[in-house]
Amino acid sequence: MSFESVMPPYNASDPTASFLNSSCLDFLLIELVPMAYRVTKQLDIAPVEGAGTPGDAASSSVSHSQAAGGGGGGGPAGGAPASTASGAVAAAGSGRKMDEDEERDAVFYRLETLGYRVGQGLVERDRPRFNDTLDVIKFVCKDLWSLVFRKQIDNLKTNHRGVYVLTDNSFKPFSRMSTETGGQAVVRAQPFLWFPCGIVRGALAALGINATVQAETNELPAAIFQIKTLPSNT
Repeated sequence: MSFESVMPPYNASDPTASFLNSSCLDFLLIELVPMAYRVTKQLDIAPVEGAGTPGDAASSSVSHSQAAGGGGGGGPAGGAPASTASGAVAAAGSGRKMDEDEERDAVFYRLETLGYRVGQGLVERDRPRFNDTLDVIKFVCKDLWSLVFRKQIDNLKTNHRGVYVLTDNSFKPFSRMSTETGGQAVVRAQPFLWFPCGIVRGALAALGINATVQAETNELPAAIFQIKTLPSNT
């Protein structure tokens, strides 16, 4: 996949052209959250109904977490993925249903990990390395954001000490959602930021930058992403 501008001609008459309906992509990004909740609930119910195989469920959760782990923190709680995996194993092993907080953490882990894999895939492996971290962040703000959300980040701020704040004044998934008046709309919108957090973290990892990514919204449809780069282990 290339981030360069598509050269004409590139239209419906071109037999080699591939197209994606932009509305379908927007709705897919929205539907990921309820789907993640459904999958989490189904996986939570299965060990309870199985009653005799908590060990198998725990082993499955461990295998999944080991296969999906990608290093670095993701969204609302920087180190949440690892702790979430442990919590899921504990819940499965005890044969009890997860409480509301455990379910929320499990959904976060699922969405952030999925986004991480997508972010890694969107960045070409043979793309030249950037010489400066700020150049990588600008690449995320312009090229990557345009590819996924068809617009650039509206504002980028940095303290020049490894912290970058990206502001999208009209975040695409939020602009497609109908919301009720009141503060609960902002709370309910939070899970829809976890998958994009994973995309950003995965893209940065593929470009050689280990970082944590957190996101929040104070007023819909705006979204604010905070990137904190981590020192290299090498």
